Amino acid sequence: MTARVKDIIRNLNTLAPFNLAEPWDNVGLLVGNPDQEVSAILAGLDPTNSLIDEAISLGANTVITHHPVIFKPLPAINTSAAYGKLLEKALTNRIAIIGCHTNFDSTETGVSTILANQLGLDNHSPLIPSPHENSPESGLGRIGSYQSPLSSDEFLKRLLYVLAQDSVQVAGILPEKITTVAVCGGSGSEFAVQARALGAEVYLSAEIQHSTAIWAIECDFCIIDGTHYSTEKPAIAFLVKKLEESGHNENWNIKILETKTERHPFVKLDRNNRK
Repeated sequence: MTARVKDIIRNLNTLAPFNLAEPWDNVGLLVGNPDQEVSAILAGLDPTNSLIDEAISLGANTVITHHPVIFKPLPAINTSAAYGKLLEKALTNRIAIIGCHTNFDSTETGVSTILANQLGLDNHSPLIPSPHENSPESGLGRIGSYQSPLSSDEFLKRLLYVLAQDSVQVAGILPEKITTVAVCGGSGSEFAVQARALGAEVYLSAEIQHSTAIWAIECDFCIIDGTHYSTEKPAIAFLVKKLEESGHNENWNIKILETKTERHPFVKLDRNNRK
C-alpha cells in the first residue's frame, strides 16, 4: 500500500488523539501536503535544521517532532534566520513536518506513561486528569508506586539509567525508601503541589522553577529536575515502534527511523574541561 502523509496523521490520531492537545498548542500537519506519498519517516524531539538535514540525507520526506515547528503565528518568514532556513529547506525538499506535542503528553500511552514504565512504576494514573470524558486514563503526568520500596541508591541508579545522565539536580532530600513517585515528562514545575498532595514522595519533571525548588525544601518534599530533553527522549523510540507496527499492519513498506544526530542541547562544563 502507498502510504501518504494523511495516513500517518490518521495513525497518530489513534495513538495520540489530536483533540487531547492543550488549547494553546499547535499540533498535526504543520508543513506539507497531506496527499504526498511518504518515502520514509524520521522522528525526533525538536524541529531543527540538523534534523531536516538528517532527513534529507536519509531520503525521508516526512518528519515527526514532539515540539511543533510552528508554535505561534509567524508575522513573517525571514529565510536568513534559523527558523526561516528550516522552513525554506523543508519546503524546497518537499518535507512534511508533523507536530505531536501535548496530545502525546496527555494520551494514556504517552510521554509520562513511557517514563513511568521505564522507571518500573506500577498502577500509575494521570497526575492531572484530562477533561475529556471519553479518555479517563489520559492526562498530564503520572503517579504510581513500587510493589516493594526502593532504596534511594536503587532509585537513583535506575533514574540515571532511564535519563541517560550521570547526574541530576535535586531540590530537597531524596528519601531513604521510595514507594510512590510522580513524573511529568518535559516542563512540569506547576504540577509539583499536586504531586505532593496525591502522596508522591518524589516528583520527577523538568524546568523546575527556583520558587518551586524552595517550596519543596521548605515542605520536606523531593523534586528532581531530569531536564526537558532527557524526560521526553524515551518517548520518541516508543513513537517509532508504534508507527512501525502500524506500517507492518497496513503494509506501508517504508522505513520509520529515530534520529541519530539529535543531542541534549545542554553540555556540562567545569574547570577541568573548559576550553
